[in-house]
Amino acid sequence: MKIVVDYDLCESNAVCMQIAPDVFEVRDDDFLYVLNETPAADQREVLEDAVARCPKQAIKIEDSE
Repeated sequence: MKIVVDYDLCESNAVCMQIAPDVFEVRDDDFLYVLNETPAADQREVLEDAVARCPKQAIKIEDSE
């Protein structure tokens, strides 16, 4: 799977960072960074929660073929 962020929608609310801090990080510059664009499959449930709870729905998971 691959994590994709629409940075035009993202407001760097850090909700995703609170849910999955090993994948998402909002830095001092107030921008969201994806630390791991291709996380392990065992993180899927947590990442689906981050996607669902994003206030701007700026995050999605793309499945690998």
